[in-house]
Amino acid sequence: MERALYENHLTILRSELVMALGCTEPIAIAYAAAKARQLLGEMPERCTVHCSGNIVKNVMGVTVPNSGGLKGIDVAATLGVVGGNPELELAVLEGVTDGDRARVRELLHAGFCQCRLIENVATLYIVVEVQAGEHTALVEIQNTHKNITRMEKDGVSCLEHVPTQEEKNQKTGDRELLSVDNILEFAGAVDIGDVEDVLTRQIECNMAICREGLEHPYGAEVGRILLDGNSAPTVGLRARAYAAAGSDARMNGCPMPVVINSGSGNQGITVSVPVVVYAQEEGASREKLLRALVVANLTAVHQKKHIGSLSAYCGVVSAACGAACGICYLLDYPKSVIAATITNTIATVGGMVCDGAKSSCAAKISTALQTALLGMKMGVHQRTFQPGEGLVEENVEDTIRNFGRMGREGMRATDHEILNIMLGN
Repeated sequence: MERALYENHLTILRSELVMALGCTEPIAIAYAAAKARQLLGEMPERCTVHCSGNIVKNVMGVTVPNSGGLKGIDVAATLGVVGGNPELELAVLEGVTDGDRARVRELLHAGFCQCRLIENVATLYIVVEVQAGEHTALVEIQNTHKNITRMEKDGVSCLEHVPTQEEKNQKTGDRELLSVDNILEFAGAVDIGDVEDVLTRQIECNMAICREGLEHPYGAEVGRILLDGNSAPTVGLRARAYAAAGSDARMNGCPMPVVINSGSGNQGITVSVPVVVYAQEEGASREKLLRALVVANLTAVHQKKHIGSLSAYCGVVSAACGAACGICYLLDYPKSVIAATITNTIATVGGMVCDGAKSSCAAKISTALQTALLGMKMGVHQRTFQPGEGLVEENVEDTIRNFGRMGREGMRATDHEILNIMLGN
């Protein structure tokens, strides 16, 4: 494999598979708020948060981790100001104490934080402004959850350098270079030592929160209910139950960290945990599991590059599809089955609606995985949806591109209407 392409794909994996504590949208708000307080240099007297509609949608229904069960933009921002450590980035709330939680409740009661919807900006857009006396500080995040694009103190820019797209690609990888063919080539060629640390962390963290969700009641308990009354669940059912249980826990305040994919903890769980469950069932070698996870993670990222970070298109569809492709690799299925798995999955549940982060995400994970595993089985039986049937094309890359366009462009009006309904407009 060409060395530049190898390094690009490795960079994508390392930049995507990072640790996050709780749902990434409230965590991004907390990170911006903690960074703003750090920039201000003292405890602010007031805080204002401006958010895009997709941020509002994904924060309304989810419990902020280490908050004591609280929800909301103001909770995330205030907790970030009071107890957040910006050096931990998406694990910003890891060190929150009982004293911090008590102080947050006092500030919320006093109206410390104001929240405002801002339109005509990136789908992922956050600005946190803090003030103490005559001094102010501002932090802006756009496009990805820790991508700071503006920092100001007393109206003066403190951001030394805004990277060019080329510099960003060097740091995070160029996703436009991904294809099904070269993902599979990379998975076969990658030096395991180059990916072992990041993938081991993904396995350990994501399996741990799934076990937590199965052992204790969180939210709607989708994962536990899937296994209820089934003394000998199939490997497919176990895969769905484990992944759903991780989301049950994560969406309902469990403070355990998750390794994300495409900016999402739910997607990180969905794309990895089923592959691990199948590997355990098959007695697969460690190396085979890690190579399968490379396929799963990069296939999910490949789909999401066409859709964007946040939209009305539920991201667990891309993640479940990626997981099924990783399972195909684990089971030594040929590329034709992997391509069929992608086509069959997204042609069935592509466009499942995202109406925010909340308990029902766990059920959507189960549904998406069930469809992806069916899509895989259809591929094994040489059955694939055909070109001209809906958005399906002859080439799997064109099919991926079509569904990405639908999610990015076609579902904008859907996204807007979902937000209006949620806000009571």
